[in-house]
Amino acid sequence: MSDLNLSCPTPLARYPAVVMAHGGGGRLMRDLIEGVFVRAFGSPRDAALHDAASLDPAGTAPHGLAFTTDAYVVRPLFFPGGNIGELAIYGTANDLAMAGARPRWMSAAFVLEEGLSIATLLRVVEAMRKAASDVGVEVVTGDTKVVERGRCDGMYITTSGVGVLSHDLPIGPAAVCQGDAVLVSGDVGRHGIAVMAEREGFQFGTTIQSDCAPLCAPVLDLVTGGIEVHCLRDLTRGGLASALVEIAEAARVTVAFQDQSVPVDQAVRGACELLGFDPLHVANEGRFVAFVPEPQSELALSLLRRHPVSAGAVQIGTVRATGEGIVLAETIGGERPLDMLSGELLPRIC
Repeated sequence: MSDLNLSCPTPLARYPAVVMAHGGGGRLMRDLIEGVFVRAFGSPRDAALHDAASLDPAGTAPHGLAFTTDAYVVRPLFFPGGNIGELAIYGTANDLAMAGARPRWMSAAFVLEEGLSIATLLRVVEAMRKAASDVGVEVVTGDTKVVERGRCDGMYITTSGVGVLSHDLPIGPAAVCQGDAVLVSGDVGRHGIAVMAEREGFQFGTTIQSDCAPLCAPVLDLVTGGIEVHCLRDLTRGGLASALVEIAEAARVTVAFQDQSVPVDQAVRGACELLGFDPLHVANEGRFVAFVPEPQSELALSLLRRHPVSAGAVQIGTVRATGEGIVLAETIGGERPLDMLSGELLPRIC
């Protein structure tokens, strides 16, 4: 998700004169955020756009708080492996986890379409209640609005979350350095393909399940297990490719990874080949990338593999050098530079 953690003002970026019809993604969305929202609301708190903002209100927590907000407009509301309600809770909890925070409190705002059945609403809210229980958060406030029929595909949900920081690690792109190991918590591309297949009615011979899941437990295990975590990023819109490029550019480093070492489910790979997609650019909702010191990579992997959601964690690459801001995918034929797409490959998947 292209979260708006407001940071330092930047010169007005080039962005389309009309906002993209489906919200967009990739470089177009980043230009829009930096050129409009950061320019209007930016502060010197944090120079990099990150999944959650770290706050330090006096007397609230030993190490401060993390805060994030996100809107969910996925279509359809229900898809194999999840639904908009679970997505709203897990997605916001995961953004807090990427700051190394333990999620504690959330708000939930609902925009409901006239004619939405109460049964559907109850099903979504029950999924949210269970998901909140899973990650240990309380939904403490919210809002509800109703719009005319045909205005919002059933419902949209916005959740904001507050988490407690229990560490002093400066987790973010600025901490990434030469020699870091690049870890991925599991196979990539399942969420985007699962939602797209359900929406378009595609049949791939097997039902591909979304990886929608909470990431708090494995991340907190890294933090409390003595790992000097340098950077974390969940692999949502834009997938692994966008996450790596954003971090490399912000940290001004060269990230090199082995293309064949990135785990991709066989059914997802087959669907991507059929549709002409690169799984590196397909969104996830239960996967993240971690940058840790190379000497701690094996310990970090062992901690991640203790949790079902990150049991498939692997090291895919390293940080080679500083001063570049590029990502290189190593293949059999050599190396190719990797970039994020200009727009969103699969819109309305979160």
